Amino acid sequence: MKSIIKKTINKTLTDLKLPNVEYNLQIPKNKENGDLSTNLAFVLSKHIKKNPMDTASIIVEELNKVKIYNDINIASPGFINFTINPDIIIDNLNIIIEKNESYGKNNSGNGQKVLLEFVSANPTGPLTVGHGRGAILGDCLNRILTWNGYTVDTEYYYNNAGRQMKKLAESVEARYLELNNLPFSFPDDGYQGNYIINIAQEISNQKKRDFDTNDFKDYAEKYIFKQINNTLNELNIEFNSFFNESDLYKNKSIDKVIAKLKKQKLIYEKDGATWFEGTKVGRENDRVLIKNTGEPTYRLPDMAYHVTKFERGYDLIIDIFGADHMDAYPDVLEVLKQLSYDTNKVKVLIHQFVSILQNGETMKMSTRKANFITLNKLIKEVGVDAVRYFFIMRSMNSHLNFDLDIAKEKSDKNPVYYIQYAHARICTILNKNKIETKNANLKLLNNKDDILIINNLVNFEEVILKLKDNLEPQILSNYLYDLATKFHKYYAHNRIITDNEELTKARMILIKSVRIIIKNGLNILGISSPESM
Repeated sequence: MKSIIKKTINKTLTDLKLPNVEYNLQIPKNKENGDLSTNLAFVLSKHIKKNPMDTASIIVEELNKVKIYNDINIASPGFINFTINPDIIIDNLNIIIEKNESYGKNNSGNGQKVLLEFVSANPTGPLTVGHGRGAILGDCLNRILTWNGYTVDTEYYYNNAGRQMKKLAESVEARYLELNNLPFSFPDDGYQGNYIINIAQEISNQKKRDFDTNDFKDYAEKYIFKQINNTLNELNIEFNSFFNESDLYKNKSIDKVIAKLKKQKLIYEKDGATWFEGTKVGRENDRVLIKNTGEPTYRLPDMAYHVTKFERGYDLIIDIFGADHMDAYPDVLEVLKQLSYDTNKVKVLIHQFVSILQNGETMKMSTRKANFITLNKLIKEVGVDAVRYFFIMRSMNSHLNFDLDIAKEKSDKNPVYYIQYAHARICTILNKNKIETKNANLKLLNNKDDILIINNLVNFEEVILKLKDNLEPQILSNYLYDLATKFHKYYAHNRIITDNEELTKARMILIKSVRIIIKNGLNILGISSPESM
């Protein structure tokens, strides 16, 4: 409904040669004030030097020429209230049916190139549930942006260099020596868990026996990344590219960043380490970029990596990080800014941690000690659809409690099951009743339950646009759950197949529209739409 009104308002502003300003459209608290209300006159009055009431009169006079409104009125001190002709809203059902799987798609992104980086987990172990949240968020945002007309490249930053890889190699080597009854010393903070033993066992099965540390590293890296990729494939997540951290060392990208910062006198040496003088440019603290051991801190490769993102000519760069990046990414952005890159092109999204609940209790997890539920195990436990839905059903800014018991429920307690069941129920009705709906009289859809469903369906296009602006997939999951709830209630109180042939046709169009919207919405979330359950 909002999208319909916005189109007419924006055209009116153009026709009147008035500034295209930002304004709000909201549902009035009092239903007597119409379907929607806007503050447009207040915003516009500042630009055209008229009071809000006079500004509203100018706008309404032009809007009254549009045939989609039953009423437009002005409420003091300048609010404009709209009541849309119900026939216009009802006719939207035909548009939904006509567009079908493409309904909701738009070109608001104008083909802008987006680089979307997500997951980017170190190849030191299997993906955890924390990685899973970032993975699903990233994939959903890819789908959302694509639906809004952006050209999206998805990328996995492959952290195959640094201290963590050395620890991985040492951990595998120790287990290899242990398996072969040779003297060994397990490293402090080494990686534990059966997967390390499995890697060591595979290496032990090789004919070759003169392994060095690099051999252990390379084998472990390939083994783990294969597991990571298999898990991502199970979740139907694909990447356009993988960027290797090691390439930043090979092509001297890291050295180039240091050289540029030195030229700008933002680098100094202290205690054998190389520091970025962040306090000189407004940061609270200076940061070590290269330790006294000669080893870069993780901030430095991230800086060099983001330089490559800019050099590849993207209009928008989106990073999805876990909460452990909260402290680091502002330093990365500051350095990019000092290197004269437009950091307004960078959008950093931080998702909070995930806890697994079982029998109402939180499970304790530690990645280093291998005391955690792998993402792969979670998929096997509750299924792909539940994993995907549960990871995006809450705002990424909030801590997520993943309830295993609810995720396994096949009832209305499980939100994704509840939504899918609505789709399956509609499919069953449509498959059992092959009714020709051409030229159906949609004006018969006039009771309060009909109108409630229709108004919800009309809002789908607006939801898709809102997703683009907010980058919050839970907006869509909440919308679908609300639509499913309305449908189930509608089904309980209204017969679809009635004694009135024309009413039956109209209601078949209505439920077909509900099915299309649910299917399209679930498709954006990467969730299946079963026809029977």
